[in-house]
Amino acid sequence: MRKRSYQSWGRYPQFDQSAVEYLWRHESLPWEPSCGKTFLPFGNGRSYGDVCLNQDGILVDCRRLDRFISFDSESGVLRCEAGVLLADILEFSVPIGWFLPVTPGTKFVTVGGAIANDVHGKNHHRRGTFGRHVLAFELLRSDGVRRRCSPGENADWFGATVGGLGLTGVITWAEIALQPISTPFIHQEIIRYESLDDFFSLSAESDETHEYTVAWVDCLAGGASLGRGLFIRGNHATVAPGRSPGVPSRSFRLGVSPPFSLVNRLSLRVLNALYYRKTLSRRSEKTVHFGSFFYPLDAIVDWNRIYGPRGFLQYQCAIPDGSSQQVVREILRRISGAKTGSFLAVLKRFGSIPSPGLLSFPCPGVTLALDFPNRGEKTLALLETLDEIVGETGGAVNPSKDARMTAGSFQSFFPQWERLLSFKDPAISSSFWRRVTSQTPASTTDSA
Repeated sequence: MRKRSYQSWGRYPQFDQSAVEYLWRHESLPWEPSCGKTFLPFGNGRSYGDVCLNQDGILVDCRRLDRFISFDSESGVLRCEAGVLLADILEFSVPIGWFLPVTPGTKFVTVGGAIANDVHGKNHHRRGTFGRHVLAFELLRSDGVRRRCSPGENADWFGATVGGLGLTGVITWAEIALQPISTPFIHQEIIRYESLDDFFSLSAESDETHEYTVAWVDCLAGGASLGRGLFIRGNHATVAPGRSPGVPSRSFRLGVSPPFSLVNRLSLRVLNALYYRKTLSRRSEKTVHFGSFFYPLDAIVDWNRIYGPRGFLQYQCAIPDGSSQQVVREILRRISGAKTGSFLAVLKRFGSIPSPGLLSFPCPGVTLALDFPNRGEKTLALLETLDEIVGETGGAVNPSKDARMTAGSFQSFFPQWERLLSFKDPAISSSFWRRVTSQTPASTTDSA
């Protein structure tokens, strides 16, 4: 077995796996039950917390499952192995007029990871989650059984695996329905708005007219300006502009890891003020390359290092319709009052399209996502308070972004979690799953 250190994107928590093994195409799992350890399939490590980690257990690296198997140019149906990155799909499909039906804020996610976390994007109000566009996949279990799953074949296994956090088996390949596009460009509009009420008005208006909507929020603003930010909306351009915007400049890598977080109250206040005024006018329109619109942070290969050696925690909650405006207001008020904040604060309305997964995160309402430098107990106490607020509304916290919620909170947010037990592979476990189900350390004797 080969030793190697694997981390999640938030770089918290940090611990070693007992071993890392590599899954090659069309072979059995490189895992031996006799070793007494559980294993966990690992994609590209873009989950923020410990859902992709298995302390004292084995990680099975699936990135070598990286082949395209088939593509139907008439229907846009792509079959590929689960270790293929969304970036790989875009590189292949965009030049021939096809695009991902749903994409998160980074293209460096594997297909298997996108399914296991049932990721969502800026067009949830139009197209729902990634899992709704998955037509079929193969699930490899630790006992060697391979099971084809789709909405019409082994549908219960399909629903348990979509959003199932990698716990039901290893996805080896998947079929995805891409969407046609005319150009690689997005007609983008940025609107500077002054309050949370403005966001809800803009969102209601824009969801009717735009495929993609999202807002950046200045979470340090208070008083009458609470919730102010930039509302960003866009549609695929049907005609390429006369003067074509260039492909985003080549990405660069942060050369060193700073010994402390570069994100603090002073830097946040300056950055937030500058970003809020990034456009000279209140409203700006232009046509941009899809890379600039969907993946601005991908230009910095390892931007997560700016938070220093202690890493950061992302907090993403979903708040159901009915109380969403008041709850978001209260959450932002608590963050401002705690004298902490996040530069990467994103607010978006979820639509009513149901998610296909048993543990899928989105629900009709609003989602708020924020990044917090890890300041130990101070940060953890704030996020625990936010959990209580979200829980009172019947909302939830996103498991793929979490590194600290309690078992009680998780089980309250996802009361259907026990239904997953009958589908969970007994040889698979994760640090996240043991934490939120109060299980013992990694062992093949785990009951779930």
